[in-house]
This record gives sequence, structure tokens and C-alpha cells, in this order.
Amino acid sequence: MKNISIKRLLGSFDTECSTIAADKSISHRCAIFSLLSDKPSTIKNFLKAEDTLNSLKIAEDLGAVVSWDNGTLTITPPVKLKEPNDILDCGNAGTAMRLYCGLLSGIDGTFVLTGDKYLRNRPMNRVVTPLRGIGAKISGRDNGNLAPLCIQGNSKLQPFKYHSPIDSAQVKSAMILAGMNTVHTSYYKENILTRDHTERMLTGMGVNIESKADDWIAIFPPKAPLAPLNISVPSDPSSGFFFAVAAAIIPNSKIVLKNMSLNPTRVEAYEVLRKMGAAVEYELKEDIYEPIGDITISYTGKLKPVTVSTNIAWLIDELPALAIAMACSDGTSTVSDAHELRAKESDRISSILAGLKSCDIECSETEDGYSIVGGELQKATINSFGDHRIAMSFAIAGLMCSMEIADTECIDTSFPNFMEILESLREQH
Repeated sequence: MKNISIKRLLGSFDTECSTIAADKSISHRCAIFSLLSDKPSTIKNFLKAEDTLNSLKIAEDLGAVVSWDNGTLTITPPVKLKEPNDILDCGNAGTAMRLYCGLLSGIDGTFVLTGDKYLRNRPMNRVVTPLRGIGAKISGRDNGNLAPLCIQGNSKLQPFKYHSPIDSAQVKSAMILAGMNTVHTSYYKENILTRDHTERMLTGMGVNIESKADDWIAIFPPKAPLAPLNISVPSDPSSGFFFAVAAAIIPNSKIVLKNMSLNPTRVEAYEVLRKMGAAVEYELKEDIYEPIGDITISYTGKLKPVTVSTNIAWLIDELPALAIAMACSDGTSTVSDAHELRAKESDRISSILAGLKSCDIECSETEDGYSIVGGELQKATINSFGDHRIAMSFAIAGLMCSMEIADTECIDTSFPNFMEILESLREQH
């Protein structure tokens, strides 16, 4: 088991960062959506992390040819997706498993999806149940709720009208991919708009996805192969957010995060930081598949407490790091309607509060969230529970008070150069 030690940062920093990891959500989708075209897709700045490379390896196992040239990835899809002769390993990536479930449910053949010990304990019935409802044949442990999952693909899925009880971009994406393999229009609805990378990217490839006035989206099955992707993946705002929090809590600090996705569904956590008193500015540079630009975050003083109860789906991944900002605020902050935190790489409600209590921060748990009383973080030994966002959030906390963090191999899974960027802050003051 790998452990890391973080030393308190003595001083402040004022820097630009152009090496934030490429967006993981978009990189996953690049690997998967390239299979929908009949021409090679070209992807610059694809995230070379374990999770996304597993999605790419699965595309290869399904018949794609993958090549690299000076950092540019080319994915040439097969004429027809082939039935693999081995299991498809998603590693720790819930995005890969759930999106591939949607895609492969509509492809003739037998496919087995598995993952690491953490992914094999994450709930999959949120996609399995609606997919079964339209004719997909999926089996697995706990009646298909737990991987490994065996998919008997069916190219004659039924069109659907599905109102999801869970606001999840992964569920939405899986159902859109399945809906593309039906013969008639399908309809999907969520209570709150979740990340819309799938809709944006597939629309750019030629899929007709329409938003209706009553919040249903209509998915029209394409009548021809899709156009290939030609995309430069922006940097990941949820990865950059760790350093945004650092700038917001460390006196006299400032950071400019370069080439970030400015998708409104991806910057909600930055807006919460703004409400807490940090200075947050956006500069749009381009808008093709995604709005892309720079985000500047500056310390302005002790953060104010905040209540987070809306647009939870837009900042679910950033809540662990945001908890560190709350712990450094002047008052009591609350998070509610965040049940989804319990179904991540760990039960993040329990994981966050266990870590904060070890740091002598007063906090309490509810069924769907928590409250945190701002105070002074104390050095502690933190168990990450194999959850990369817990590990990285408390690494940021370590800049305030020093920290020992256990079980940190998970950081390499999603953000290989995280520690390099963290340590570079020491050189800026």
C-alpha cells in the first residue's frame, strides 16, 4: 500500500498551471464514441491515466486500431464491433462500465465487463434495470447490480420513454447509446440537468438529440455512421478544483488554470467557491464541442460558510475538495440532497467526515449529506479508502497543516501528475 506525506506550505503561491490532467469524462467518451463512426477519430490531449486507458483498451478489444503520433491519438473503428475472446476490464472506471453497458447492450454478441475490487462493489442496477426494460440481457452478481456483468447483446432493443429516478450523466449516456440502437425515437428525462458532454459530442458527430419543452430529450437513431471525432480534450475542471481550493484557503494565493472546460455543468463548484468569497474569473477561448478557457481563482480572505443543496449533480465529484474549503471557513456549512456521494469509489459522506474528524474539525452526518463547522485543520493520518478524490482533497488540506495519507495508489488512476503540481506550489511563493 502506497502512502504519502504532505508538508505544510510555508507562504503563498501565485502561478499559472497548464498541466492539469485532461478531462477524464471527455476522454472516456472519446474512446467509446469513436466506435460509432466508420472513419478514424483524431484526439489530442487524451488523458493517459489508468481509467481512460482501460476504456481505450476495451475499444481495441472490440476491434478498433489505436495509434499514437506525437501525443495525438488516432482510433480507427472496425467495420463491425467484434465479440472479444476475453473479459473487458474497466479497472476503477464506473464511467467505462456504465457507458459500455449501454453501447454493448445493442450489439449482437457476448460481452463480460469487470473491474477492480472497488468497481466490483459499486451499484450497476441504475443502468442495468432500465436497459433490461428495453430488451437488454444483462446478468451479474446480486441480480446484475454488481460486476462482473455479462451482456448478451441484442441489436433489436425497444425504443423507450424513461424518466430516470437518479440524476446521473452515466445513466443518461448509457440510455442514449442504447437508444441509438433502436428503430424508433426514444425519450429520456432527468430531474436536474447532469453533465451534457454526451449530448454535445454526439450532436457534433451527427446524432439528432433534441431537447423538448417538457425537459424530455429525444434520441433519434442515426441512419448512417457518425462523423469521426476531431477534438482536443480540455483540462478537467474537477481535477483543477483541488488547486482552486488551495488558492482560496491559503492567504495571498492565486492560480490561473489554463485550457479548462467551461461547460456550465462542470464549473458549479467554482461558483460555490465564489459564493464563499473567493475571487473566480472565467476567460472563454474557444467553443466547438465544449466551451474552453481559463479560470483564475484568488484568495480574498477567510471563506464564508455556504449551504449546498441545488445542482448537486453538477458538483458531485468536487464535494470532497469543497469540504476542505468548508472546514477552513468561518461558520457552519451544509450539504444536502447528495445521496449519490454514497455510491462513489467509497461512501464519500462517511469518508469525508472520518478524515475531517481526524483533523479535529467538528462535523456531523445526515442520510444525504453533512454539516461542517469551520475551524483550524490539524495534522492527521487519513485513510483514503482507495478513493482518489478523498486522497487528493486531504493532500490539499495538508498544505495548511501537514498530512499523512494512506492508500494513495488511486491518485495515479485519475491524475498522474497531481503530486508534481502540488509540490510545484512550494516554488511559487
